[in-house]
Amino acid sequence: MGKAQAREVSETARRFTFLLLPEFSMMPFTSAIEPLRAANRMSGAMLYSWTIASLDGGPVSASNGVTIRPDSDLAGAMGADVVVVCSGLDAEAHATPALLAALRRIERKGIMLGAVCTGSVVLARAGLLDGYRCTIHWQDIASFAENYPALEVSSRLYEIDRDRFTCSGGTAPLDLMIHLIARDFGRPLSVSVAELMLHHIAREASEPQRLSLPERTGVHHPKLLEAIARMEERIEAAMHVDGIAALAGLSPRQLERLFRFHLATTPSRYYLRLRLERARHLLRQTASPIMQIALSTGFTSAAHFTKCYRETYGQTPSAERRTGQRGHRLMRAD
Repeated sequence: MGKAQAREVSETARRFTFLLLPEFSMMPFTSAIEPLRAANRMSGAMLYSWTIASLDGGPVSASNGVTIRPDSDLAGAMGADVVVVCSGLDAEAHATPALLAALRRIERKGIMLGAVCTGSVVLARAGLLDGYRCTIHWQDIASFAENYPALEVSSRLYEIDRDRFTCSGGTAPLDLMIHLIARDFGRPLSVSVAELMLHHIAREASEPQRLSLPERTGVHHPKLLEAIARMEERIEAAMHVDGIAALAGLSPRQLERLFRFHLATTPSRYYLRLRLERARHLLRQTASPIMQIALSTGFTSAAHFTKCYRETYGQTPSAERRTGQRGHRLMRAD
């Protein structure tokens, strides 16, 4: 909704401003706006209005290369009811002192603040999530919790806590907005919006962000799935695979056979890869010391961590930290 349209909207419309940061993720942004448009269409009334802002009012390019020309700079958001921070790649780098100061001024006006995808990082940097439940995209949960240990971080699709909301990213803002529409104007309208958008099941906040283990692994053997789930739960406090087998109700030999048959690997190699993947993400997304990352992924010595890391990724953890950001930017597609 551009400036000309925004001026025609009723005074009673709920006013959103979407703040776009450089390299924002396009899908969460559009998933947040489209339900508002659909609510207006299905109700036959201008229940919601929205404007697009950037910090300085200049064009902003998304992580997919599409450039958006905003309606205003962030100062124009002072008249909004809700300001939503839309971020994506390199959120920490884009959380400039000027941006953080502007968000704090908005908060002092009593305006509701929200974030989609890594916008949660920006609100956290500004100190605006202190004392609030919050969430973020599943890829970033570990690093977010590591960087902001005082926050109450969940793995839910979205969190709404008083005058704050945060959302994991992807299509989850669609579920969040359908929930807000139901809260604002009733369930019948939210159902109409979901149907218009072919979103047949509006997910609850408590539903998991990630696909189920069978969907992610292609495995359907219940004992093997139990073993994998136990491994994923025990990244920091890593166990010997014999202990994992016992938790899954298997003998070590049975567990070995199941991994080889269904996943063409051994339990120990699979478990090690899970831990190293977590370590790789922490190296790229946090400033935590390498030894601390080693300990938080189940390694008791820096030497063993470095050896395993080099064998798997072809470089040391310290080299990963120096060069990994570029690879992360190319691979990330949330």
